[in-house]
Amino acid sequence: MAKNVVVVGTQWGDEGKGKIVDWLTDHAGGVVRFQGGHNAGHTLVIGSKEYKLNLVPSGIVRPGTQCYIGNGVVLDVHHLLSEIAILEKDGIEVRSRLKISPGCPLILAYHSALDRAREAKKCAADKIGTTGKGIGPTYADKVARRALRVYDLFYPERFATKLREVLDYHNFVLTQYLGAEAVDFQTVYDQAMQDAEAIRPMITDVSADLYAANKAGKNLLFEGAQGTLLDIDHGTYPFVTSSNCVAGQAAAGSGVGPGMLHYVLGITKAYCTRVGGGPFPSELDIETAGTPGEQMSRVGREFGTVTGRKRRCGWFDVAALRRSSYINGLTGLCITKLDVLDGLSELKICTGYMLHGKKVELLPIGADDVAACEPIYETMPGWTQSTFGVKRWEDLPANAQAYLARIEALSEVPIAIVSTGPERDETILRKHPFDAC
Repeated sequence: MAKNVVVVGTQWGDEGKGKIVDWLTDHAGGVVRFQGGHNAGHTLVIGSKEYKLNLVPSGIVRPGTQCYIGNGVVLDVHHLLSEIAILEKDGIEVRSRLKISPGCPLILAYHSALDRAREAKKCAADKIGTTGKGIGPTYADKVARRALRVYDLFYPERFATKLREVLDYHNFVLTQYLGAEAVDFQTVYDQAMQDAEAIRPMITDVSADLYAANKAGKNLLFEGAQGTLLDIDHGTYPFVTSSNCVAGQAAAGSGVGPGMLHYVLGITKAYCTRVGGGPFPSELDIETAGTPGEQMSRVGREFGTVTGRKRRCGWFDVAALRRSSYINGLTGLCITKLDVLDGLSELKICTGYMLHGKKVELLPIGADDVAACEPIYETMPGWTQSTFGVKRWEDLPANAQAYLARIEALSEVPIAIVSTGPERDETILRKHPFDAC
Protein backbone atom coordinates (compact mmCIF):
# COMPACT_ATOMS: atom_id res chain seq x y z
CA MET A 1 0.00 0.00 0.00
CA ALA A 2 1.33 3.43 -0.95
CA LYS A 3 2.21 5.81 1.88
CA ASN A 4 2.42 9.57 1.60
CA VAL A 5 4.27 12.07 3.79
CA VAL A 6 3.88 15.86 3.99
CA VAL A 7 6.92 17.91 5.01
CA VAL A 8 6.24 21.40 6.39
CA GLY A 9 8.24 24.06 8.20
CA THR A 10 6.97 24.83 11.70
CA GLN A 11 8.64 28.23 12.21
CA TRP A 12 9.13 31.24 9.91
CA GLY A 13 10.77 29.21 7.16
CA ASP A 14 14.43 28.29 6.54
CA GLU A 15 14.17 25.25 8.82
CA GLY A 16 16.14 22.91 6.55
CA LYS A 17 13.24 21.25 4.72
CA GLY A 18 15.25 20.71 1.52
CA LYS A 19 17.77 18.35 3.06
CA ILE A 20 15.06 16.31 4.78
CA VAL A 21 12.95 16.04 1.62
CA ASP A 22 16.04 14.84 -0.25
CA TRP A 23 16.85 12.38 2.57
CA LEU A 24 13.30 10.96 2.58
CA THR A 25 13.15 10.70 -1.20
CA ASP A 26 14.89 7.32 -1.21
CA HIS A 27 11.52 5.97 0.02
CA ALA A 28 9.41 7.99 -2.45
CA GLY A 29 8.46 7.56 -6.08
CA GLY A 30 7.50 11.22 -6.44
CA VAL A 31 8.06 14.60 -4.78
CA VAL A 32 5.35 17.27 -5.03
CA ARG A 33 5.69 21.03 -4.50
CA PHE A 34 2.25 22.39 -3.57
CA GLN A 35 2.49 26.13 -2.76
CA GLY A 36 4.62 29.27 -2.92
CA GLY A 37 6.87 30.44 -5.71
CA HIS A 38 10.51 31.20 -6.37
CA ASN A 39 10.67 33.38 -3.26
CA ALA A 40 11.50 30.19 -1.33
CA GLY A 41 14.93 28.59 -1.38
CA HIS A 42 16.07 25.09 -0.49
CA THR A 43 19.79 24.33 -0.21
CA LEU A 44 20.97 20.73 -0.64
CA VAL A 45 24.50 19.51 0.05
CA ILE A 46 25.36 16.27 -1.77
CA GLY A 47 29.01 15.36 -1.24
CA SER A 48 31.07 18.37 -2.26
CA LYS A 49 28.26 19.84 -4.37
CA GLU A 50 25.73 22.41 -3.17
CA TYR A 51 22.41 22.87 -4.97
CA LYS A 52 20.17 25.89 -4.46
CA LEU A 53 16.59 25.24 -5.57
CA ASN A 54 13.67 27.66 -5.75
CA LEU A 55 10.92 26.00 -7.80
CA VAL A 56 12.19 22.56 -8.76
CA PRO A 57 11.26 20.05 -6.01
CA SER A 58 14.14 18.86 -3.83
CA GLY A 59 13.72 15.28 -5.04
CA ILE A 60 15.30 16.20 -8.36
CA VAL A 61 18.82 15.32 -7.18
CA ARG A 62 17.76 11.69 -6.62
CA PRO A 63 18.09 9.93 -10.01
CA GLY A 64 14.83 8.49 -11.28
CA THR A 65 12.56 10.35 -8.87
CA GLN A 66 9.54 11.97 -10.49
CA CYS A 67 8.94 15.62 -9.49
CA TYR A 68 5.72 17.60 -9.69
CA ILE A 69 4.79 21.29 -9.44
CA GLY A 70 1.18 21.46 -8.32
CA ASN A 71 -1.51 24.01 -9.08
CA GLY A 72 -0.96 25.77 -5.74
CA VAL A 73 2.41 27.09 -6.92
CA VAL A 74 2.65 30.50 -8.62
CA LEU A 75 5.03 30.01 -11.50
CA ASP A 76 7.64 32.28 -13.04
CA VAL A 77 8.31 30.16 -16.12
CA HIS A 78 11.38 32.14 -17.15
CA HIS A 79 12.97 31.63 -13.73
CA LEU A 80 12.06 27.93 -13.78
CA LEU A 81 13.82 27.47 -17.12
CA SER A 82 16.92 29.20 -15.75
CA GLU A 83 16.89 26.90 -12.73
CA ILE A 84 16.52 23.84 -14.97
CA ALA A 85 19.46 24.99 -17.09
CA ILE A 86 21.71 25.26 -14.02
CA LEU A 87 20.75 21.75 -12.90
CA GLU A 88 21.30 20.35 -16.38
CA LYS A 89 24.74 21.95 -16.47
CA ASP A 90 25.52 19.90 -13.36
CA GLY A 91 24.48 16.73 -15.19
CA ILE A 92 21.03 16.32 -13.63
CA GLU A 93 18.25 15.22 -15.97
CA VAL A 94 15.24 17.42 -15.25
CA ARG A 95 12.87 17.81 -18.21
CA SER A 96 11.87 14.14 -18.47
CA ARG A 97 11.26 13.97 -14.70
CA LEU A 98 9.47 17.27 -13.98
CA LYS A 99 5.72 17.62 -14.47
CA ILE A 100 3.88 20.94 -14.15
CA SER A 101 0.19 21.56 -13.54
CA PRO A 102 -1.56 23.64 -16.23
CA GLY A 103 -3.47 25.28 -13.36
CA CYS A 104 -0.47 27.18 -11.95
CA PRO A 105 -1.00 30.97 -11.99
CA LEU A 106 1.72 32.74 -13.97
CA ILE A 107 4.08 35.29 -12.45
CA LEU A 108 4.73 37.88 -15.14
CA ALA A 109 6.88 41.02 -15.26
CA TYR A 110 4.15 43.34 -13.99
CA HIS A 111 3.75 41.26 -10.83
CA SER A 112 7.35 41.79 -9.72
CA ALA A 113 7.09 45.48 -10.70
CA LEU A 114 4.02 45.83 -8.47
CA ASP A 115 5.71 43.93 -5.64
CA ARG A 116 8.75 46.20 -5.61
CA ALA A 117 6.76 49.41 -6.03
CA ARG A 118 4.35 48.60 -3.22
CA GLU A 119 7.14 47.74 -0.79
CA ALA A 120 9.04 50.91 -1.72
CA LYS A 121 5.96 53.03 -0.98
CA LYS A 122 5.54 51.71 2.58
CA CYS A 123 7.10 53.34 5.59
CA ALA A 124 9.89 51.39 7.30
CA ALA A 125 7.68 50.02 10.11
CA ASP A 126 5.16 48.58 7.65
CA LYS A 127 7.62 46.88 5.30
CA ILE A 128 6.98 43.13 5.13
CA GLY A 129 10.40 42.28 3.75
CA THR A 130 9.04 40.83 0.52
CA THR A 131 11.57 39.34 -1.90
CA GLY A 132 10.09 41.43 -4.72
CA LYS A 133 9.56 38.31 -6.86
CA GLY A 134 5.90 39.08 -7.60
CA ILE A 135 4.45 36.35 -5.40
CA GLY A 136 1.86 38.46 -3.55
CA PRO A 137 0.48 40.28 -6.62
CA THR A 138 0.13 36.97 -8.46
CA TYR A 139 -1.82 35.36 -5.64
CA ALA A 140 -3.95 38.55 -5.50
CA ASP A 141 -4.72 38.15 -9.21
CA LYS A 142 -5.61 34.51 -8.63
CA VAL A 143 -8.11 35.37 -5.90
CA ALA A 144 -9.48 38.26 -7.99
CA ARG A 145 -9.97 35.76 -10.87
CA ARG A 146 -7.90 37.73 -13.32
CA ALA A 147 -4.75 35.60 -13.25
CA LEU A 148 -3.28 34.12 -16.40
CA ARG A 149 -2.53 30.44 -15.86
CA VAL A 150 -0.11 28.02 -17.49
CA TYR A 151 -2.72 26.58 -19.84
CA ASP A 152 -3.40 30.06 -21.26
CA LEU A 153 0.11 30.07 -22.72
CA PHE A 154 -0.90 27.54 -25.35
CA TYR A 155 -3.72 29.69 -26.78
CA PRO A 156 -1.82 32.77 -28.03
CA GLU A 157 -4.81 34.87 -29.08
CA ARG A 158 -6.68 34.25 -25.85
CA PHE A 159 -3.49 34.89 -23.88
CA ALA A 160 -2.96 38.23 -25.68
CA THR A 161 -6.54 39.35 -25.00
CA LYS A 162 -6.36 38.50 -21.30
CA LEU A 163 -2.90 40.04 -20.98
CA ARG A 164 -3.97 43.38 -22.52
CA GLU A 165 -6.91 43.62 -20.15
CA VAL A 166 -5.00 42.81 -16.96
CA LEU A 167 -1.99 44.89 -17.98
CA ASP A 168 -4.17 47.96 -18.56
CA TYR A 169 -5.38 47.63 -14.98
CA HIS A 170 -1.97 47.03 -13.41
CA ASN A 171 -0.22 49.73 -15.44
CA PHE A 172 -2.79 52.22 -14.18
CA VAL A 173 -1.94 51.23 -10.58
CA LEU A 174 1.79 51.30 -11.29
CA THR A 175 1.84 54.74 -12.91
CA GLN A 176 -1.02 56.60 -11.23
CA TYR A 177 -0.83 55.31 -7.67
CA LEU A 178 2.62 53.84 -7.12
CA GLY A 179 4.57 56.30 -9.26
CA ALA A 180 6.39 53.55 -11.13
CA GLU A 181 6.96 52.90 -14.82
CA ALA A 182 4.46 51.01 -16.96
CA VAL A 183 5.23 47.47 -18.16
CA ASP A 184 5.34 46.93 -21.91
CA PHE A 185 2.76 44.52 -23.34
CA GLN A 186 4.85 43.26 -26.26
CA THR A 187 7.85 42.47 -24.09
CA VAL A 188 5.75 40.40 -21.70
CA TYR A 189 3.87 38.65 -24.51
CA ASP A 190 6.96 37.72 -26.52
CA GLN A 191 8.79 36.32 -23.51
CA ALA A 192 5.73 34.31 -22.45
CA MET A 193 5.31 32.76 -25.90
CA GLN A 194 8.99 31.84 -26.03
CA ASP A 195 8.87 30.23 -22.60
CA ALA A 196 5.64 28.40 -23.43
CA GLU A 197 7.29 26.26 -26.07
CA ALA A 198 10.11 25.35 -23.73
CA ILE A 199 7.82 24.01 -20.99
CA ARG A 200 5.10 22.48 -23.18
CA PRO A 201 6.48 18.90 -22.89
CA MET A 202 6.43 19.13 -19.07
CA ILE A 203 2.76 20.10 -18.72
CA THR A 204 0.47 17.39 -17.36
CA ASP A 205 -2.62 16.85 -15.24
CA VAL A 206 -0.70 16.59 -11.98
CA SER A 207 -3.76 15.60 -9.96
CA ALA A 208 -4.45 12.63 -12.24
CA ASP A 209 -0.78 11.64 -12.34
CA LEU A 210 -0.51 11.62 -8.54
CA TYR A 211 -3.64 9.52 -8.20
CA ALA A 212 -2.30 7.05 -10.77
CA ALA A 213 1.12 6.89 -9.09
CA ASN A 214 -0.45 6.22 -5.70
CA LYS A 215 -2.76 3.58 -7.15
CA ALA A 216 0.33 1.90 -8.62
CA GLY A 217 1.83 1.68 -5.13
CA LYS A 218 4.29 4.57 -5.31
CA ASN A 219 4.93 6.59 -2.14
CA LEU A 220 4.63 10.36 -2.51
CA LEU A 221 6.38 13.14 -0.62
CA PHE A 222 4.69 16.54 -0.47
CA GLU A 223 7.14 19.43 -0.03
CA GLY A 224 6.09 22.73 1.50
CA ALA A 225 7.85 26.07 1.14
CA GLN A 226 8.23 28.88 3.72
CA GLY A 227 6.99 28.06 7.23
CA THR A 228 3.72 27.70 9.11
CA LEU A 229 4.08 31.01 10.94
CA LEU A 230 4.18 32.76 7.54
CA ASP A 231 0.86 31.20 6.48
CA ILE A 232 -1.53 33.76 5.00
CA ASP A 233 -4.37 32.67 7.32
CA HIS A 234 -2.59 31.41 10.44
CA GLY A 235 0.71 33.30 10.54
CA THR A 236 1.73 36.65 12.00
CA TYR A 237 -0.50 38.58 9.60
CA PRO A 238 0.20 40.90 7.79
CA PHE A 239 3.90 39.90 8.07
CA VAL A 240 3.27 36.68 6.20
CA THR A 241 3.65 35.17 2.74
CA SER A 242 0.75 35.09 0.29
CA SER A 243 -0.07 31.38 0.34
CA ASN A 244 -1.09 28.66 2.76
CA CYS A 245 2.08 26.94 4.02
CA VAL A 246 0.32 24.34 6.15
CA ALA A 247 -0.08 20.60 5.62
CA GLY A 248 -3.71 20.88 4.53
CA GLN A 249 -2.62 22.87 1.50
CA ALA A 250 -0.84 19.79 0.18
CA ALA A 251 -4.25 18.47 -0.85
CA ALA A 252 -5.65 21.66 -2.41
CA GLY A 253 -2.33 22.69 -3.94
CA SER A 254 -1.73 19.43 -5.77
CA GLY A 255 -5.23 18.11 -6.42
CA VAL A 256 -5.37 15.10 -4.10
CA GLY A 257 -7.83 14.25 -1.36
CA PRO A 258 -6.88 14.72 2.32
CA GLY A 259 -7.21 10.97 2.77
CA MET A 260 -4.03 10.57 0.69
CA LEU A 261 -1.97 12.44 3.33
CA HIS A 262 -0.83 9.91 5.89
CA TYR A 263 1.98 11.49 7.94
CA VAL A 264 2.89 15.13 8.63
CA LEU A 265 6.54 15.79 9.48
CA GLY A 266 7.26 19.21 10.99
CA ILE A 267 10.76 20.57 10.43
CA THR A 268 12.07 22.87 13.17
CA LYS A 269 15.47 24.30 14.00
CA ALA A 270 16.91 23.74 17.47
CA TYR A 271 16.53 27.52 17.82
CA CYS A 272 14.40 30.06 15.92
CA THR A 273 15.08 32.34 12.97
CA ARG A 274 13.10 34.84 10.97
CA VAL A 275 14.00 36.81 7.85
CA GLY A 276 12.24 40.06 6.97
CA GLY A 277 9.87 42.10 9.10
CA GLY A 278 7.36 41.02 11.71
CA PRO A 279 7.20 40.18 15.44
CA PHE A 280 9.58 37.59 16.92
CA PRO A 281 9.05 37.10 20.69
CA SER A 282 12.26 35.14 21.47
CA GLU A 283 14.56 37.27 19.27
CA LEU A 284 18.16 37.80 20.41
CA ASP A 285 20.93 40.28 19.61
CA ILE A 286 22.89 38.86 16.66
CA GLU A 287 25.44 41.68 16.32
CA THR A 288 27.31 41.53 19.64
CA ALA A 289 30.22 39.07 19.47
CA GLY A 290 30.11 36.21 21.95
CA THR A 291 26.37 36.33 22.58
CA PRO A 292 24.11 33.31 21.94
CA GLY A 293 22.32 35.14 19.12
CA GLU A 294 25.58 36.04 17.41
CA GLN A 295 26.71 32.41 17.63
CA MET A 296 23.44 31.22 16.08
CA SER A 297 23.85 33.71 13.24
CA ARG A 298 27.54 32.99 12.61
CA VAL A 299 27.75 29.23 13.15
CA GLY A 300 24.36 28.60 11.55
CA ARG A 301 25.32 30.76 8.55
CA GLU A 302 21.93 32.39 8.81
CA PHE A 303 21.50 34.17 5.52
CA GLY A 304 18.48 33.88 3.23
CA THR A 305 18.95 31.49 0.29
CA VAL A 306 17.06 33.80 -2.09
CA THR A 307 17.77 37.27 -0.67
CA GLY A 308 21.12 36.89 1.08
CA ARG A 309 19.69 38.91 3.98
CA LYS A 310 20.75 38.13 7.55
CA ARG A 311 18.20 36.07 9.39
CA ARG A 312 17.14 37.20 12.85
CA CYS A 313 17.84 34.55 15.52
CA GLY A 314 16.33 33.65 18.87
CA TRP A 315 15.72 30.96 21.46
CA PHE A 316 13.55 27.96 20.69
CA ASP A 317 9.87 28.89 21.02
CA VAL A 318 7.73 25.92 22.01
CA ALA A 319 4.59 28.07 22.27
CA ALA A 320 4.97 28.86 18.57
CA LEU A 321 5.60 25.18 17.85
CA ARG A 322 2.37 24.28 19.66
CA ARG A 323 0.47 26.59 17.31
CA SER A 324 2.16 24.92 14.33
CA SER A 325 1.32 21.49 15.71
CA TYR A 326 -2.36 22.36 16.02
CA ILE A 327 -2.58 23.87 12.53
CA ASN A 328 -0.71 21.08 10.75
CA GLY A 329 -1.75 18.06 12.78
CA LEU A 330 1.90 17.10 13.19
CA THR A 331 2.69 13.40 13.43
CA GLY A 332 6.39 13.84 14.16
CA LEU A 333 9.22 16.37 14.36
CA CYS A 334 12.59 16.70 12.69
CA ILE A 335 15.03 18.90 14.64
CA THR A 336 17.73 20.55 12.51
CA LYS A 337 20.94 22.48 13.24
CA LEU A 338 21.41 21.11 16.74
CA ASP A 339 25.18 21.55 16.33
CA VAL A 340 24.79 25.33 16.13
CA LEU A 341 24.14 25.31 19.89
CA ASP A 342 27.36 23.40 20.70
CA GLY A 343 29.43 25.23 23.30
CA LEU A 344 26.71 27.43 24.80
CA SER A 345 26.83 27.17 28.60
CA GLU A 346 23.07 27.42 28.95
CA LEU A 347 20.03 27.30 26.69
CA LYS A 348 16.60 28.80 27.02
CA ILE A 349 13.26 27.53 25.78
CA CYS A 350 10.34 29.93 25.46
CA THR A 351 7.47 27.99 27.03
CA GLY A 352 4.82 30.73 26.81
CA TYR A 353 4.24 34.47 27.09
CA MET A 354 2.83 37.21 29.25
CA LEU A 355 0.26 38.99 27.11
CA HIS A 356 -1.69 41.96 28.49
CA GLY A 357 -1.06 40.72 32.03
CA LYS A 358 -2.09 37.12 31.38
CA LYS A 359 0.00 34.00 30.83
CA VAL A 360 -0.59 32.25 27.50
CA GLU A 361 0.99 29.04 26.24
CA LEU A 362 0.08 29.35 22.56
CA LEU A 363 1.33 31.85 19.98
CA PRO A 364 -1.49 34.40 19.46
CA ILE A 365 -3.12 34.98 16.10
CA GLY A 366 -2.06 38.17 14.31
CA ALA A 367 1.02 40.35 14.48
CA ASP A 368 -0.21 42.92 17.00
CA ASP A 369 -0.72 40.46 19.85
CA VAL A 370 2.45 38.55 18.98
CA ALA A 371 4.41 41.81 19.13
CA ALA A 372 3.01 42.43 22.62
CA CYS A 373 4.14 39.03 23.93
CA GLU A 374 6.84 38.90 26.60
CA PRO A 375 8.55 35.49 26.51
CA ILE A 376 8.62 33.20 29.53
CA TYR A 377 11.79 31.11 29.55
CA GLU A 378 12.86 27.80 31.00
CA THR A 379 16.65 27.45 31.31
CA MET A 380 18.60 24.26 30.64
CA PRO A 381 22.33 23.46 30.75
CA GLY A 382 24.22 23.41 27.47
CA TRP A 383 26.99 21.06 26.32
CA THR A 384 30.61 21.43 25.27
CA GLN A 385 30.96 18.34 23.06
CA SER A 386 30.37 18.55 19.30
CA THR A 387 27.11 17.17 17.94
CA PHE A 388 28.08 17.82 14.32
CA GLY A 389 27.67 14.71 12.19
CA VAL A 390 26.50 12.47 15.03
CA LYS A 391 24.46 9.59 13.64
CA ARG A 392 23.11 7.82 16.74
CA TRP A 393 20.92 9.26 19.49
CA GLU A 394 22.97 7.59 22.24
CA ASP A 395 26.12 9.34 20.95
CA LEU A 396 24.67 12.79 21.61
CA PRO A 397 25.85 14.56 24.79
CA ALA A 398 23.53 13.89 27.72
CA ASN A 399 22.52 17.55 27.92
CA ALA A 400 21.71 17.60 24.20
CA GLN A 401 19.50 14.55 24.67
CA ALA A 402 17.81 16.26 27.62
CA TYR A 403 17.25 19.45 25.59
CA LEU A 404 15.58 17.52 22.77
CA ALA A 405 13.55 15.43 25.19
CA ARG A 406 12.27 18.62 26.83
CA ILE A 407 11.18 20.03 23.46
CA GLU A 408 9.42 16.74 22.76
CA ALA A 409 7.63 16.77 26.13
CA LEU A 410 6.57 20.42 25.96
CA SER A 411 5.32 20.20 22.37
CA GLU A 412 3.73 16.75 22.83
CA VAL A 413 5.03 15.76 19.38
CA PRO A 414 7.56 12.91 19.10
CA ILE A 415 10.95 13.62 17.53
CA ALA A 416 11.37 11.28 14.56
CA ILE A 417 14.60 12.68 13.08
CA VAL A 418 17.51 14.85 14.20
CA SER A 419 19.67 16.46 11.52
CA THR A 420 23.26 17.03 12.70
CA GLY A 421 24.75 18.43 9.49
CA PRO A 422 23.94 19.25 5.86
CA GLU A 423 25.03 15.90 4.38
CA ARG A 424 22.51 13.09 3.87
CA ASP A 425 24.21 10.73 6.32
CA GLU A 426 24.52 13.36 9.07
CA THR A 427 21.13 12.30 10.37
CA ILE A 428 19.79 10.51 13.44
CA LEU A 429 16.73 8.40 12.70
CA ARG A 430 14.41 7.44 15.54
CA LYS A 431 11.24 6.64 13.57
CA HIS A 432 11.07 6.71 9.77
CA PRO A 433 7.99 8.66 8.61
CA PHE A 434 7.26 6.25 5.75
CA ASP A 435 7.43 3.29 8.13
CA ALA A 436 5.16 5.05 10.63
CA CYS A 437 2.33 5.79 8.17
